[in-house]
Amino acid sequence: QVQLVESGGGLVQAGDSLRLSCAASGRTLSNYVMGWFRQAPGKEREFIAAVLWIGSNTAYADTVKGRFTISKDTVKNMVYLQMNSLKPEDTAVYYCAAKGRGQSTYAYWGQGTQVTVSS
Repeated sequence: QVQLVESGGGLVQAGDSLRLSCAASGRTLSNYVMGWFRQAPGKEREFIAAVLWIGSNTAYADTVKGRFTISKDTVKNMVYLQMNSLKPEDTAVYYCAAKGRGQSTYAYWGQGTQVTVSS
């Protein structure tokens, strides 16, 4: 089992920055992919970014590429999402997730943290 707890959400203005954190615990994460997703009201959950726990490979959705950066601290067992140049359309509940490498679906999810961007 992997437990994930997000933090760092809040209310910001358009153009501001925010950093989300995800604390991971449980089994070793060395063979995991860590991801961030978001879900806006009335919309489906969408992929935002992912990073290998071991290695430097990252992936981003086109909607956030160049504005958001995913990073990790394998000593502290933390995953971060740095969000810059925030837009009102970034408003959503943001979720941290984990899946085994080679798996197609994310098996573990956090409870989510709300990010609201006002115009």
